[in-house]
Amino acid sequence: MKAFFVGRHRRNGELILIILGGLVTTGAYVLASLGRLSSIPANVGPFLGVVLGLFFVAHVATRFLAPEADGLLLPLAGLLNGLGYVFIARLNDELAGQQALWTFLGVGLYVATLLVVRRSTELERYRYTLLLIGLGLLVLPLSPVGQTINGSRIWVRIGPVNFQPGEFAKVALAIFFASYLIDKRELFRAGTWRLGPLRLPEPKHAAPVLLAWGVSLIVMISQKDLGTSLLFFMLFLIMLWVATERLAYLLSGLALFMVGAYVAWTQFDHVQTRVDGWLNPWADPRGGGFQVVEAQFGLASGGITGTGPGRGYPQRVPAAETDFIFATVGEELGLLGATALLMAFVLMIGSGLRAALGARRPFSKLLATGLTGLLGVQAFIIIAGVTRVLPLTGVTLPFVSYGGSSLLANYAILALLVRISDEQIDRAADAPTPTRRRPKVAA
Repeated sequence: MKAFFVGRHRRNGELILIILGGLVTTGAYVLASLGRLSSIPANVGPFLGVVLGLFFVAHVATRFLAPEADGLLLPLAGLLNGLGYVFIARLNDELAGQQALWTFLGVGLYVATLLVVRRSTELERYRYTLLLIGLGLLVLPLSPVGQTINGSRIWVRIGPVNFQPGEFAKVALAIFFASYLIDKRELFRAGTWRLGPLRLPEPKHAAPVLLAWGVSLIVMISQKDLGTSLLFFMLFLIMLWVATERLAYLLSGLALFMVGAYVAWTQFDHVQTRVDGWLNPWADPRGGGFQVVEAQFGLASGGITGTGPGRGYPQRVPAAETDFIFATVGEELGLLGATALLMAFVLMIGSGLRAALGARRPFSKLLATGLTGLLGVQAFIIIAGVTRVLPLTGVTLPFVSYGGSSLLANYAILALLVRISDEQIDRAADAPTPTRRRPKVAA
């Protein structure tokens, strides 16, 4: 009974938050149209109906397939996705139509993932299959079907479909890392093989993990996509640290990252251009520093409250719909709007980590940590690049930026986090305990 009431309370709260998120999204859509065209869009009613209807379907699926899941994850994803769509529509009508289709498919993948994955621990059995799938997806852009766009060979075109296989590879490798590290965590903790002052696991035990990590980095560097390479490295490092609880792995990994970053800076011209644009973009304001300079002007013109939706000039920034959509939000919604967006990500990350803390199985605990780390690190990398905390890396802002591959992969991640959070309540413990009758004593 306890599980039933907890689940119903969470689902009702989730439904209310989805309705509020739909109203906020529709309000932003109307304001953006007023600021851009000085008129209320004629399709505002159907737009609200589609937004609410789409996420109502996801809510109903969660209510029946994961009734005790966290009630914040789905509404936050819907709010981020909705606001991202509003700004994409404000910048490019054609891309807005494509993003709407990808959102429809993403919600469908969310429901399908909940239907197929009834227990998160079922994924543990397919570790090596997922390893091969993940590595295969990483090398796919190097095949004849791969395409080079904006200097990075990370795209694949099969017929009319163009996608980034690396977005799905990160999910497969996260599941593999969680399964393998949990199985071998005692060997990684013990560290019976000495290398100078370090105690490391035997090479035969670390080989599959090192293979996945090494191939992903080599492939990503050869594809000139160091942002995704950094994301994979941080995924590996976070999960290794959490599984072993050894600070030496974290410090060693950070040291390796610094060495790798220096080598990449000395060997790759496009990395040098991005570092120079990070340190001093005004040295080449019409060349390598153009995007950063225009983004800084946009954020500055937004001020505290923003210029208003539809009243800024975010289109001056190249790739405003993808890499620099946070600059668009900061310009038209100001510091308050950008902070609200950051708070939504913080709440989502907190909900993911709460699911990890409450998970009953070590595999589920580590998997939730890795998946949450993927969302958090990816959001940090792109926002830090736009605000000049880090050099630009070219990854997308989860649920907000335009991109079908990223949106589908993020909805799959969301479904797995919802599944893990649903497993926190032990339904068997809530079952009524049968009472024993006292034997009658003869008078």
